[in-house]
Amino acid sequence: MDLNAYLKEQRARVDKALDSYLPGEDVLPTSLHKAMRYSTFAAGKRIRPILVLAACEAVGGSIDSVMPAACAMEMIHTYSLIHDDLPAMDDDDFRRGRPTCHKVYGEALAILAGDALLTEAFILLSRLGTDNSVSVEIARRVIATISRCAGSMGMVGGQVVDMDSEGKDIDLATLEYIHTRKTGALILASVQSGALLGGATEVQVEALGRYAKAAGLAFQVADDILDIVGDQQLLGKDVGSDQERGKATYPALLGLEAARDRARELRDVALASLDRFDERAEPLRSIAHYIVDRSF
Repeated sequence: MDLNAYLKEQRARVDKALDSYLPGEDVLPTSLHKAMRYSTFAAGKRIRPILVLAACEAVGGSIDSVMPAACAMEMIHTYSLIHDDLPAMDDDDFRRGRPTCHKVYGEALAILAGDALLTEAFILLSRLGTDNSVSVEIARRVIATISRCAGSMGMVGGQVVDMDSEGKDIDLATLEYIHTRKTGALILASVQSGALLGGATEVQVEALGRYAKAAGLAFQVADDILDIVGDQQLLGKDVGSDQERGKATYPALLGLEAARDRARELRDVALASLDRFDERAEPLRSIAHYIVDRSF
């Protein structure tokens, strides 16, 4: 399949929906809504919402019915990036090719913009099950999955262990703990939510969960590699910052080539998890290739 065309089409759909869901810049408090929109519409790849859509497609569901959940995932992801870039954490100057939110709007407003995006995400998720497109039980399960993956046992917990590990020698198990939660948890939530809302069987949900866990870890391994070999203009964010802060990364622990080998292994695990699916899962297969191939 033409992945670039697929991603472009789905990005356009997600962006249109996000524009309709987020308060306009002229709505009070205008400064807050401008900051929220600044970071949300900063040319992101939309991988997480697209994974929601692709997982739904893979099990034969309608992507229109999962768009609120897809946009909620992007709002949660954007909030995490705003906070991750703050001086108290990674202190990054650029994100998605633009000055970070706190560089433009100040630290206080950036914190509040992130808080508001997280809250808006759950406003969207609260709509699940209210139009009879899915059962209340599936809606509850999706909300629980996303909440767990975003909280202390998921993304936020991974961020804490990542910060605690800076400048320390850690083992591979700790590194994988960080990566499977800081990055992988939202990818897992995206895929499983799309599958559940698309009407997946339990067997399909489990298989797609294996796909997401492998693809999510591969995504962070590739990011670690790109922090060393990537081009800042192409990536749209600071490079080399992991090394400067003494962050635990796969290349630092295993070496660059071994990290690339690990990324390939994870890609193959993700692809094998899709063996039971037909051509409707082709976008998921192509995304697994894209995640890894971008680091070579």
